[in-house]
Amino acid sequence: MIVGVLGAGQLARMIALAGYPLGVDFIFLDPSADACANTLGEHLLGDYNDPRLLAELAERADVVTYEFENVPADVAEFLAAHTQVHPSPNALAVAQDRLVEKAFFHDLDIPTPAYAAVDSFESLEQAMPAIGWPAILKSRTQGYDGKGQSVLKSADDLKAAWELLEGAPAVVEAFVPFDREVSIIAVRNVSGSIVFYPLSENLHRGGILRVSESREGDAMQTQAEAYVSRLMEALDYVGVLALELFEIEGKLIANEFAPRVHNSGHWTIEGAETSQFENHLRAILDLPLGATAAVGKSAMVNFIGNLPSTKEVLGIPQAHLHLYKKSPRKGRKVAHATVRADNSEKLSGLIKALTTLADQVDDS
Repeated sequence: MIVGVLGAGQLARMIALAGYPLGVDFIFLDPSADACANTLGEHLLGDYNDPRLLAELAERADVVTYEFENVPADVAEFLAAHTQVHPSPNALAVAQDRLVEKAFFHDLDIPTPAYAAVDSFESLEQAMPAIGWPAILKSRTQGYDGKGQSVLKSADDLKAAWELLEGAPAVVEAFVPFDREVSIIAVRNVSGSIVFYPLSENLHRGGILRVSESREGDAMQTQAEAYVSRLMEALDYVGVLALELFEIEGKLIANEFAPRVHNSGHWTIEGAETSQFENHLRAILDLPLGATAAVGKSAMVNFIGNLPSTKEVLGIPQAHLHLYKKSPRKGRKVAHATVRADNSEKLSGLIKALTTLADQVDDS
């Protein structure tokens, strides 16, 4: 069985590592010569819209998936006309445009922050009385890890924020005074079976995920499962999907969804019966989905920009280090570590030990 992957970054790398025990082979299409997954399969080096490479990928791969949502939607559509593509190009198109995504949530009765489309400075000014302060201005496309976003605290911030987008279509959203940020990872296979992982509670720094902790038995689990199920059924979705949510006074409000394996699910590698990466492969190959129950209390800590020494990380006996083979760069995720404990108090201590190491090298 050959799986084609659009992108060869760390998520593709972890998909491939999960696929090796299942006897799956991989072909990656990626424009970067030093993409970190390129040693785990065949690397088609070139642009995502290169017709020759796309034709080769479509001919050789039994199924194609992708590791990030900024793959051109027309590329996924071309491939879908020649081979299986999961998740579908439609899911990719919805996730790529924040305005389309918000409207999709609205149609499914999934609550979101108040929002408005803006395509000029004048329309931004006109939207603010209804949206209120503070607010967040976001580009409609190409946004991730806090990129393409500006916080608006007063009318004095509008001009600079709009100029930062350089005229790109945008959406302005009301700021959500959340109690916490959570996400749910769900998996649906070709046959329509759905499984859910325990909720993840997430902490961000500078718009980039820093810590994600599994929360088995969380009071918000049922509500989150209901929302993500609506998404998956409406999209006839196949694969892993992550839905990011804000909790406010016991209610969940949707932020965005990612049609792929997700950073907040990395704890599942050591902390669940079946990792999100293995279950993504099971889903797109229409294999029975693996159990998603948590194994103890687990968490993941990202290393951003630079790495502490391997010796320091592994000096924490419960730590499992995952290096991405990526060179250090400001704001770049270069590795993560997971930890597992038998109770919440011990887990908190392990998280603190890892975040201390992360803080020493973090340049985000």
